[in-house]
Amino acid sequence: MKKRTKNSAFWLVMPASALLAFSFVVPIMAVINYSLHDVFFGNNFIWVGAHWYETVLGSVEFWGTLGRTFLYAIVVIAIEIPLGVWIALHLPRFGRQATFFIMIAAVPLLIPWFIVGLIWKVISDASIGPLGVLASGVTDLYDLNNVITAWMIIVLADVWHWVGLVVLLSYATLVAIPQAYYQAAQIDGASRRAIFFHVELPRLKRVLIIALLLRLIDGLMVYIEPFMITRGGPGKSTTFLSQDLIQTAMKEFDFGEASASALIYMLIMLTLAWALFRIMTASDD
Repeated sequence: MKKRTKNSAFWLVMPASALLAFSFVVPIMAVINYSLHDVFFGNNFIWVGAHWYETVLGSVEFWGTLGRTFLYAIVVIAIEIPLGVWIALHLPRFGRQATFFIMIAAVPLLIPWFIVGLIWKVISDASIGPLGVLASGVTDLYDLNNVITAWMIIVLADVWHWVGLVVLLSYATLVAIPQAYYQAAQIDGASRRAIFFHVELPRLKRVLIIALLLRLIDGLMVYIEPFMITRGGPGKSTTFLSQDLIQTAMKEFDFGEASASALIYMLIMLTLAWALFRIMTASDD
């Protein structure tokens, strides 16, 4: 009976799995084809083999853009995960107040990336935006043409948009911890810090790895918010890999180079995702 149930479950997910595989395999095969050819006018293909891969791997600009993208992802993760856990720890666990604060944390997650970029473009404007006007009044250094200011604004926009995800994941885990654990810790005279490190953090570990994986992937694919706020400037200081790929493919029409860059980028992301998955599964052993 159990074997039949398992087989039934397998056949139930087969249509969705087949659709997912089809939607993944067909575009990837097209990208691989483009990466092995020099493309003229969108339909004339000349075989070049590994030329574009050699060009990308030898490009200082590619590695510089990749480095900026990783730096951005690391910065936002280093802020969002500790901040999200801290907020979750200070939220009320039950009652109407808890519902209200959970709704507040979830609202930014429902706003599309484009709208988030537009909102923060207006907010950070030194002439009309409340943040821009306030910062300009406090210091003369506030200028979106300044590298530090531009980075601060796009990081702040990302934190505002995504810290709620960490809050929700952490809060759900904290609420699920049995009260008996806290009672036992109090009887033993454990401090608030000891309770966090020995009761709460071990149960948060898995969900924080999931949050880290989600935010890492999204951070490495960031495009719309920086493009809307800074257009990749000043210079190329906020031009990340997704924007660079789109510019190479759509503005310079170098489909082969853009495809090779995208595949190398995808392999790097898959490797990171696999490493995080291994860490997560190893913690369950």
